[in-house]
Amino acid sequence: MPMLVIEGTYRIAGARPDGDSVRFHPHDPAHWDLVGGRNRVRRNSAGGAQLRLDGIDALETHYRPPGGAELHQPAPFAGAAADALIAWLGFTGVLRDEHGTVDAAEPAAAPGYLFTRGADLHGRCVAIAGRGTAPAPSGTLLHLGPELLRASANHHQLAEGLAYPTYYTKLFHDLRDELTAAVLAAREAGRGLWPADQTVSGAKIDGIVALTDGAVLLPKLFRRLADYLAIGAGDPSLAGFRAFLAQRRDRVLVLSRGQFTGLDTVVEVADATVRLTRPPEDLVFEER
Repeated sequence: MPMLVIEGTYRIAGARPDGDSVRFHPHDPAHWDLVGGRNRVRRNSAGGAQLRLDGIDALETHYRPPGGAELHQPAPFAGAAADALIAWLGFTGVLRDEHGTVDAAEPAAAPGYLFTRGADLHGRCVAIAGRGTAPAPSGTLLHLGPELLRASANHHQLAEGLAYPTYYTKLFHDLRDELTAAVLAAREAGRGLWPADQTVSGAKIDGIVALTDGAVLLPKLFRRLADYLAIGAGDPSLAGFRAFLAQRRDRVLVLSRGQFTGLDTVVEVADATVRLTRPPEDLVFEER
């Protein structure tokens, strides 16, 4: 299916880009109005908007659960993903302050383009991100196939083991298959986070420190655990975690079963150890 092409520049100064999200400024800000779907792209006064890279999820560098303190996942992996993305986009000499905000980088704006079909609930444009000159005029539609996908930041992050696959129902199956091939190759080669991954093998979570500094997990599972622990007032027990997930009603398609179910049904908790019973690439989440 055709996707909207938007050409512009990436800008990171004054922002906190991570391994799957970055700010983008179209050459023509009116092109944001061409993005389909029920959610509008939220843009700033300069016409820029935050992108969420489709199909991938990098370890969190700054996540704040409702009512809780800002948290991160193990810094070596979260930081490596963020650094790799901004380097791939063309930035060098990046300086950050103590909070991770970019103070300086060269160039001030890096040329690039994106493919998109919509925005998420938070107003972030869900995108396949490219660098350099767009393969079609900005504001037009172009079929995005595997070849163009392989030239994207999304594919690069997965191929280097810098992020997890995290699929949603709007991602076309041929693109999903191409990304999964990159994931399987990275895992087989032991690239990036995969040798340390505990998503399926299981991680012992006996408190916030174990979650932020020890466990290497699918970020969606990390966020749900962080939200759950934040409402526990310091209680590290995971006894109620699956019930908590059931209440959230995250719907997920298990590809190998061809069946929609709740996220709680593919999570297993044994004492203080939590794991997914299916690998991340076997799951497709329903957009909200």
